[in-house]
Amino acid sequence: MIGRRTLIAGAAFACAAPAVAKRRAELWKFDSLKRIGGLTPRVIGAPQLIDSPLGKAMLFDGVRDQLLIPRHPLAGTPRFTFEALFRPDGGTFEQRWFHLESGDGSAATAKDGQRMLFEIRTEGSEWWLDTFLLGPGYRAPLIDAAKRWPVGRWHHVAQSYDGRVYRAFVNGVEQARAELAFVPQAPGVASVGMRMNAVSPFKGAVRAAAFTRGEALAPERYVLKIPR
Repeated sequence: MIGRRTLIAGAAFACAAPAVAKRRAELWKFDSLKRIGGLTPRVIGAPQLIDSPLGKAMLFDGVRDQLLIPRHPLAGTPRFTFEALFRPDGGTFEQRWFHLESGDGSAATAKDGQRMLFEIRTEGSEWWLDTFLLGPGYRAPLIDAAKRWPVGRWHHVAQSYDGRVYRAFVNGVEQARAELAFVPQAPGVASVGMRMNAVSPFKGAVRAAAFTRGEALAPERYVLKIPR
């Protein structure tokens, strides 16, 4: 029989960590420099593990810190939802902080142009989202500089494609959309903390990412959530 103390401890952990819905999704937690989503990252610079209200997270310095992970989790799927929990801490204007790329990440394969990006733009104490899809026959940035959010706080961001419309969200609020003839991307790699080619570094922290294949989730069905 499970003891009362065990139940209480489990409930406390559930409140402290981001909730994860019961569905088939690939989950990456940035709580280790050795293993992320069952994969071994290549660590560049000196990203740090920190405590946060959501649990352990990875802090990037906005200069050199980067993780390279040998997987593109959304390769091959015609519909998807890509989510992340992150905390932007200011820094330079353009920051490309989560990059999924087909191929091996080299200049030779990058010329084929298949990628998914989470980017932000920052100005003073505010930031706004820029997501981007690039692939065969499509090039789709989603950005609205009028929809701004405060730095120094934890936020949920998402991008999704339902077979017709590409959408971007912050904290469950739609930021922009575009109709798109999306073609599934080829297998590849990921970069966190800056773009694959080591430009536009991110200053802030990342707690988790979730990749749902085959479905564009509505905000109320997101895999990751920030306890309010």
